[in-house]
Amino acid sequence: MTQLTPREIAINIILEIDKEKAYSNISFQEYFRVYDYLTSLDKAFITEIVNGTLRYIKNIDYVINQFSKIKTNKMKPFILNVLRIGVYQILFMDKVPISAACNECVKITKKRGLKGLSGFVNGILRNIARNIDKISYPDKNKNIVEYLSIKYSYPQWMIKYWLTSYSKEFVEELCEASNKAPQITIRCNRLKIDRSSLINILVKENIQVHSGLYTKEAINIKKTSAINQLDSFKKGLFQVQDESSILVGYVLNPNSGENILDVCAAPGGKATHCAELMNNDGEIIARDIHEHKLNLIRSSAKRLGIDIIKTEQYDATILDESKLETMDKVIIDAPCSGLGIIRKKPDIKWKKSIEDLDKLVEVQRKILSVCSQYVKKGGVLVYSTCTISEKENIENIKWFINNFDFVLENINPYIPKKLQCNTTKKGYIQLYPHIHKTDGFFIARLKRKR
Repeated sequence: MTQLTPREIAINIILEIDKEKAYSNISFQEYFRVYDYLTSLDKAFITEIVNGTLRYIKNIDYVINQFSKIKTNKMKPFILNVLRIGVYQILFMDKVPISAACNECVKITKKRGLKGLSGFVNGILRNIARNIDKISYPDKNKNIVEYLSIKYSYPQWMIKYWLTSYSKEFVEELCEASNKAPQITIRCNRLKIDRSSLINILVKENIQVHSGLYTKEAINIKKTSAINQLDSFKKGLFQVQDESSILVGYVLNPNSGENILDVCAAPGGKATHCAELMNNDGEIIARDIHEHKLNLIRSSAKRLGIDIIKTEQYDATILDESKLETMDKVIIDAPCSGLGIIRKKPDIKWKKSIEDLDKLVEVQRKILSVCSQYVKKGGVLVYSTCTISEKENIENIKWFINNFDFVLENINPYIPKKLQCNTTKKGYIQLYPHIHKTDGFFIARLKRKR
């Protein structure tokens, strides 16, 4: 196997995502498996270049087009992506010397057998580097949609959609925050250890840590590229889970001995958290449409020391008559557009359309219609998504309570005071990256009428 430099691997991953519509997280796993000589620093560098380039790809192309007579839509895909990673390093990576960014891109071009284009690559990158202060963007006051779309690198449909619900200032702050790579959040497994003891162990494992913002279990960590290799992980002392997702368990408020159904459960964060909140006493049925995803739930439950989770392969849109009115509580973490996790998966921006949202709403309403029937009279249904989309969130809930025997229930008794607001009294919360420093997330608690 020919050894590739981190920059070459980054270009290959971007090409794969661009050409084959691959998902970035899957591409990272595969390349890091194949090129097993990469150090943790190499992997971090590749991840930064790939995710950063994807975050700002529209901005980057706009800049390239200001300095190149040959426009990006006419360039060879390989050369275009060499330029893209070069421009990303020049504009957004302060720790990379401009000379290194330019020189390495030229070397990669020559190594690929494109020596004749190396002068072109060198000229474009060095011209941009000399003229950073002269880069111009659309006038914010004349066309806010075009400005936000190019400056922060988002598709115009998404900007227009958010502007139907939020102010210009709000949308700009949201775009900016969603372009910042988040810290990793983990959930302390309180069946095995308390948070302060886990923090001490993580520090001994050379992990930078600090407590989460809202919940007793949450810890934010830095300086690790292989979480699953840590002894503390292998021993089941924690699970990776964003704090927004942890809050779903709090809003559900499961009790020991209850029967819980999680209908779209993979990869299992919410189901395993509920098991911990229940002191591993009761029953949780964790369902997913894909068998390979159920393996993730089983593996996590075993590692965490949880034995009350029963996994089942099942399509949440199909009614299971054997479960009618048998569940104390049901979780619907619905398939969604993922607009709340763009900071983690920047390629989401370029894989979705407004038409996709409408199709997802149909699926979400089908799941709500079917799975609400499993809730006992007086039981609880929690609906959640990792998106910032009123179509998929509050509009779905309004439709649901108008058509089914459920009412929204005040969630203030279940969540931290610092999150309580007008909507939480009404039974739901929308979290935003720029306000709450979490993923963009929606949670609603609904009670079935007796």
